Amino acid sequence: MEIYLDESGDLGWKFTAPYRKGGSSRYLTIACLVVTPSKSHLPKRLIKNLYKKFKWHPGTEKKWSGMSLDERIWFAKKANELRTKHNPDIKFLSITVNKQNVKPHIRTDSNKLYNYMIGCLLLDEMSKQQRVKFIPDPRSIKVKCGNSMHDYLQTKLWFDKNAETILLTTPGDSSANKNIQFADMLSGVIQGHFEDGNSQPWHQLRNNVSYKTLFF
Repeated sequence: MEIYLDESGDLGWKFTAPYRKGGSSRYLTIACLVVTPSKSHLPKRLIKNLYKKFKWHPGTEKKWSGMSLDERIWFAKKANELRTKHNPDIKFLSITVNKQNVKPHIRTDSNKLYNYMIGCLLLDEMSKQQRVKFIPDPRSIKVKCGNSMHDYLQTKLWFDKNAETILLTTPGDSSANKNIQFADMLSGVIQGHFEDGNSQPWHQLRNNVSYKTLFF
């Protein structure tokens, strides 16, 4: 199994100013594309088709934040079709935290909150597999995790889940990995719904996303 991860939002705690105008995001979403190796080319193909349809420059990475509403809705529709056609070989998972409800003592160590969120999101899925190739975007991780995320997940799998899963963590740059770009857009669909109330893409995809919420 391969798992590609990206996030939307930030791990700041400044709520005295509007988001994007000096303040922090009110929500943080982590989203994952979970795919079998035999189907990993399909999300990549969807992203390539997205570049072609909207005539994006192939050498410049397109982020969710720079996409128009029509482009976002098209992605959500096609991702929904992909998930429906190739279930269970392709899955979409996400977790969103309402940061304003996070207790002050937890805010002092964003690393632990981030790792905990990923554990809540992925441990059950990972524990079903013998080997998991885990590919997060290192640029998306805004805390100094080092190897702590990998070690945390592997320890939880072996001792808490009593699983024999071998976890292979290989961070990948989204600019060179279209499946991480897919995860970026997936996280954007969900974060946009919670953070900005931009829910049209979310309505296209929500029935095919296994999503969780924290501190709501």
